Amino acid sequence: MSSHREWRVTCRDIAGRRRDLQVIARTGQIVLVAPPGETAILSPLDVGRLRAALRDAVIDAAVTGD
Repeated sequence: MSSHREWRVTCRDIAGRRRDLQVIARTGQIVLVAPPGETAILSPLDVGRLRAALRDAVIDAAVTGD
């Protein structure tokens, strides 16, 4: 069973409802899960959080397991 780490970044959809973008790091892969059928609108602060989550995920995904 492979392990992975996850991060969530808060955003809003086009109607202004709060949603989350999910960032998942798996060995050699980064998975970005957006709200189903939604548009994610991020504030400048949220973009910084997404950038940080993606940076951390890339580092985790690059690490090979035993």
